[in-house]
Amino acid sequence: MNDILINPPDGLVSFIFSIIELVFIVILFLKSEKNRVNKLSVMLLMLLFGYQFMEYLICGVGLNSSLMVYLAFVDISFLPPLALYIILQYWDHKSKRYLLLFIPAIFFSVYYPLVIDQFVVTKCTVMYAAYNYPLGFLYGIFYYSPILVLIIFISIKLKTDKGDRRIYLSKVLLWGYLIAFIPGVFITRFIPGMLAAVESILCKFAFLLAIFITYFVLKNKIKTDA
Repeated sequence: MNDILINPPDGLVSFIFSIIELVFIVILFLKSEKNRVNKLSVMLLMLLFGYQFMEYLICGVGLNSSLMVYLAFVDISFLPPLALYIILQYWDHKSKRYLLLFIPAIFFSVYYPLVIDQFVVTKCTVMYAAYNYPLGFLYGIFYYSPILVLIIFISIKLKTDKGDRRIYLSKVLLWGYLIAFIPGVFITRFIPGMLAAVESILCKFAFLLAIFITYFVLKNKIKTDA
């Protein structure tokens, strides 16, 4: 135990976060109302758990093949569009055209196997992992855009629908995304060497988001299509 505290192994934080997120998921399966928004939110938590656990396998267990890195990227590729899709569903924007939000994630999932050898783990630490992968700039635009739209969408709702019953829980989600993404973006953009670890760093801060989402799901007892 003392050795772990003095020289913690790579991937330890990912392992701890994945276990806690798994506990959140189990609690929500047992305690939350089974409406559509809650089910989608649990799926989001499952994706967060999946990435954290795969990063532990990559850095802590040594399963750092290109295939494993690719699978981790497929996992997190669906996080931003699913997050935006959930808030649209919560506010009754239920058009099937919103499924188009997932097209970029599907594109990267299909394209990346063609260049899978370019997926390389460049660094593993206790806290995060850094990767090399193709189309990094394009992937970044895709990754940030849905979250930015989500934040703008909730902010507009807070100003225009002040008396709506969904305002309080929308604020919960907004604070969750702000607390999760603003520090992560700042660290990866302004601290040298951190940009290569942007996905990993953001997912570490997304552990805080997982707490907000868990609270949201437990409190969201508004009946919707199950």
